[in-house]
Amino acid sequence: RRTEPPAIILSLSKDRAPHHHPELVEGQSPLGVARGDEMDKNGPTLAYYVYMLRCSDGSYYVGHTNDLEHRLAAHERGAIEGYTLSRRPVLVFSDQFSTRLEAFHRERQIKGWSRTRKEALIKGDWDGLVELSNRRSGQAILRQAQDEGVVR
Repeated sequence: RRTEPPAIILSLSKDRAPHHHPELVEGQSPLGVARGDEMDKNGPTLAYYVYMLRCSDGSYYVGHTNDLEHRLAAHERGAIEGYTLSRRPVLVFSDQFSTRLEAFHRERQIKGWSRTRKEALIKGDWDGLVELSNRRSGQAILRQAQDEGVVR
């Protein structure tokens, strides 16, 4: 059985705002992020985080981890092979979840978003996110109607 990730509007509501890092856009160090104290079946654990980095070439990298401070330090010193190795990333967004599965679903969801939606998320532009979501839903409905021959 496959379950769908929760809707973005529910978890990124104004009541539960994610962690924005506008000061880090300038390239400052992201160290010192607070850790959660959630419990899992193995006892105390860290919270799970989704994070977004802005790379030196202007692209975005999205990942998840249970130790945000350690992961960001590893990205900064080039200890992680792959996409960010030569791109000198800085943290621009993070959000905390109580399970790895929730963080993984959010990571996959954000990775599928357009640059415009990612930037609205970074800015905390909730109205823009809703508008972009509605616009995308409307386009999908129109494409489906066109495919079915209802609309040309």
